Amino acid sequence: MKVRAIVFVVLLFVALARGQDHQFDAGSGIQVSTLTPIQVDNLATLGRVWGFLKYHHPVVTAGKRNWDEDLFRVAPSVIAAPDRASADEAMLRWIDALGPVAACRHCVGAPKGDLDLKPPIEWIHDRDSLGAGLSERLEQIYKDRSGEQFYVSRTRTGNAEFGQESMYGRIAFPDFGYQLLALFRWWNIMQYWAPDREVAGQDWDAVLKKFIPKVALASDKDAYQLAMFELIATANDTHANLWSSMAVRPPVGECAVPGVLRFIDDKPVVFRPVEGENGLQAGDVLEKIDGTPVSTLVEKWVPYYADSNEAARNRDLAAQMTRGACGPVSLEVTRAGNAVEVAAERVQKARVGGTHDLPGDTFQMLSPAVAYVKLSSIKAADLAADFEKAQDTKGLIVDLRSYPSEFMPFAMGQYLAERPTAFVSFTMPDLANPGAFHFEPGPVVQPGPKHYRGRVVILVDEVTQSQAEYTAMALRAMPHSVVVGSRTAGADGNVSPIPLPGKLRTMISGLGVFYPDHMPTQRVGIVPDLVVRPTVEGIVAGRDEVLEAARHLIETGAEP
Repeated sequence: MKVRAIVFVVLLFVALARGQDHQFDAGSGIQVSTLTPIQVDNLATLGRVWGFLKYHHPVVTAGKRNWDEDLFRVAPSVIAAPDRASADEAMLRWIDALGPVAACRHCVGAPKGDLDLKPPIEWIHDRDSLGAGLSERLEQIYKDRSGEQFYVSRTRTGNAEFGQESMYGRIAFPDFGYQLLALFRWWNIMQYWAPDREVAGQDWDAVLKKFIPKVALASDKDAYQLAMFELIATANDTHANLWSSMAVRPPVGECAVPGVLRFIDDKPVVFRPVEGENGLQAGDVLEKIDGTPVSTLVEKWVPYYADSNEAARNRDLAAQMTRGACGPVSLEVTRAGNAVEVAAERVQKARVGGTHDLPGDTFQMLSPAVAYVKLSSIKAADLAADFEKAQDTKGLIVDLRSYPSEFMPFAMGQYLAERPTAFVSFTMPDLANPGAFHFEPGPVVQPGPKHYRGRVVILVDEVTQSQAEYTAMALRAMPHSVVVGSRTAGADGNVSPIPLPGKLRTMISGLGVFYPDHMPTQRVGIVPDLVVRPTVEGIVAGRDEVLEAARHLIETGAEP
């Protein structure tokens, strides 16, 4: 019994030291209905200071404070401050209350080596903005940082992991403090642990200021979730999104019109209709939904779509475009140059997206000279037999207009590599230097006992994402390989999930993925050697123009 009592006392002490005294279980207690420009500016400074301390102050990085609760304690003073100097003083008092920071005995050095990103800490030296006292205190904390972390660790593969973050699933909304916490948590993760923060192309200080009123003053949970969708979209990362809340992202509704749409020349086109339903035909260009032009709807919806590039954003918009209430919906399409009204029906569990690869078996002989394999249903156990069937062909088409069913870069690559072949490099976070990302070499494809000597043509498009893009990089590095199709989704790298207040979930691409020469892939995607896109005419005729181009390259020996 004594042992149990001691353990309980220790756990209680640790809980209280981290501020887990249940003061904020029912809510942050911060009530704000409007924000003035000076309050927004002061809260933006608080967001940066709070995030900096979270990953640098030794009391916080040792896990001795519940840093979320500390935000709720200091925020009212900052909100009440009549000017910048008063807010800075409030933050300085808060920092000093954490206790003195001992001078480091074995100081953490500045990040060295092959760096892609340096720590984003220039702002702590800005005495004009922070005031001399606050700036000096932050500089001292940075100098004497311990290098350890509590709120972040690294996974086995090297990307950041946020296992100590709470989701606060029982919070009642609106809650200004918890909504502000969501913004500050996500924004600082982007600053210190996102390898693609600069690739996103944002003025991050402006993003923080813009979203303080949008997120913190959201009037209910739906409004909060929509504000978070819009915030997360600024990452320009197809892996991001607010995955817990997809039912809230517009257009909303439990039903959709069956059929697969794709954007062709910036217009949504019926790519694969469902036979016998709704009167839609392959090649129909969707112009209006219930009388509203599609262009108007897209402009309204785009801010809520977190995608790396336009190809991925159009893909996701096309998959959601006809969603709405179950029942009748009026569609206007252009068919063979003529405007046609279609009385359609939205139904539950409608197929609205999918792969663009060839229907039928995983492996097919398209002709005696051309073999074909699609990775949406590939099995590593079948590769030996597939390559045996293809051994006498002039070329092999590898269809990556899908997501692979199994991990293929090395299993398939061994049949194509003539020598050990590098195809990728990564950037990984430096826990001791938050915000720094180091280049590290990636794995190498090793040749196997059997070698396929024909040409390899890799098919890609906007569905090619993440592991599919990684696979395309690996296979492209092999001899006699070319890539045909259109730009891919531009989101690669192991994902890092991010929990948020209200039981919300998002994520980021947690590793930076580059070619061996450090050329980027995020947002860029896999750029084809030969660009071929479907056309409305081809869709109407039932042709696969990308596949046709691949066959032509193999059969004629032409160069892309």
